[in-house]
Amino acid sequence: MVRHHLQALAASFRMEPDARRSGDVSGSEPIRLTIVLKPHQPIDPLGPRPTRGEYEKRHGTRQAVMDRVMEYARGQGLTVEHANAASHSVRLSGTYAQAQSAFEPEALGRYEFGTRQLICSSGHVHVPSDLAEHVVAVLGFDQRPVAKPHFRILPRATPPTVAYDPPSVARRYGFPEDVNGMNETIGIIELGGGYDAAQMTRYFASLNLHRTGTLEAIPVDGATTGPTGDPGSADGEVQLDIEIAGSIAPAANLAVYFGGNTSRAFLDTVSAAVHDAQRSPSVISISWGGPESNWAAQDLNAMDQLFQSAATLGTTICAASGDSGASDGSQTGAPTVDFPAASPHVLGCGGTRLPAQGQETGWNDGPGAGASGGGYSAYFTRPAWQTGNGESGRGVPDVAGDADPGTGYTVSIDGQQATVGGTSAVAPLWAALIALINQSLGTKVGFVNPALYAAPSAFTDITQGNNSGYSCGPGWDPVTGLGTPKGTAVRSALKGLGSTQVA
Repeated sequence: MVRHHLQALAASFRMEPDARRSGDVSGSEPIRLTIVLKPHQPIDPLGPRPTRGEYEKRHGTRQAVMDRVMEYARGQGLTVEHANAASHSVRLSGTYAQAQSAFEPEALGRYEFGTRQLICSSGHVHVPSDLAEHVVAVLGFDQRPVAKPHFRILPRATPPTVAYDPPSVARRYGFPEDVNGMNETIGIIELGGGYDAAQMTRYFASLNLHRTGTLEAIPVDGATTGPTGDPGSADGEVQLDIEIAGSIAPAANLAVYFGGNTSRAFLDTVSAAVHDAQRSPSVISISWGGPESNWAAQDLNAMDQLFQSAATLGTTICAASGDSGASDGSQTGAPTVDFPAASPHVLGCGGTRLPAQGQETGWNDGPGAGASGGGYSAYFTRPAWQTGNGESGRGVPDVAGDADPGTGYTVSIDGQQATVGGTSAVAPLWAALIALINQSLGTKVGFVNPALYAAPSAFTDITQGNNSGYSCGPGWDPVTGLGTPKGTAVRSALKGLGSTQVA
């Protein structure tokens, strides 16, 4: 059968310098794949807001294409686990032998990375020629972790300059106080860790908050949701996200989607949230990410298409810009932005230092200690609405908030009090603000970026500081974006967005 290459990078990931091939993959080993397909009609995040039913009718992948993918997969012995035209995806399971026969991944094998051994694929995948124009990505052959949580715990031996409970940060930023998030759902994406519901209740009670919103864990693809008991693990990310969003918007429902940490599992988890018709989150917080330079082109395209779907459906995506400055912790040390914050269809959230008094500055605690991620995408071009960015690439971040653990948030992680920062804190902070604004305006504001760039007065401009690659300055900058929010002014800037129509 004639096959065509996907329009993707030659390598699924950039191979780490210490990677060493250690052997082949057993053909009997199980594998799960997600095939991402193109929409029937192009998605327009700035166009009219459809209902979910209208979206599926207008943009859902054509059934003939879905049927052809499923027919081909079954013909190769693969099992179709799930197919959804609205989410443009088909999920398959089977053995590596069946998957290799179907899609012929190049350079597939077991590789050693120091003490770790993982299955990786650093070459093209192939699809039948009659499907090539319809396929965006074939995800699942590479099992390397694609993201890390962007939080920083202040060492116990280092007292914070000042520490805030999350509602105090919201008050500093002038968040609306006449709303509480009622009837809104905040989706939270987690790729590891977990929480104990009783502990979350105790934390909110310690702030004298009576939370009326629900808290629900939604496992995706069989992921676990329980805590590990290690505060330094991903538990810190999960519980930080819940406590910040849940205390600032105490009546909002929190839907926490747990998935695995591969490109396939990351996409499946975000897709579960975006296309969740039952809970229908109006805003989604993502505090996980990795250097854009490590992602495959097909993976970037698939995720960005998903973010476009979210924007079209009226769901705002808030994503942390990273905690490792201008290099984002890349092995080469070269400047690169964090993805998914680099997508032009998400609200990239950078970090500041917020002293009790005095000027707020860009967050940079020095090498290894943490700094606001930011810079210019080498993959996504600068969107027309991004004013202040004179480069050709999409600039990151868009907005900012308190992220320095030295002026951080007082939270509870696995029952232990901690002072935490990182841009991981900024994504749920902004998600809570969007939820409050949605309630106040009686609509889902959705894709907010163009409106925010048109309203610079809704921000406190951060002009001092750097991220060891770029400096803060007047107007938008690649350290703190437009700046930190003036909450009620942000609400005014977003009036008129969205639709009161129930999706």
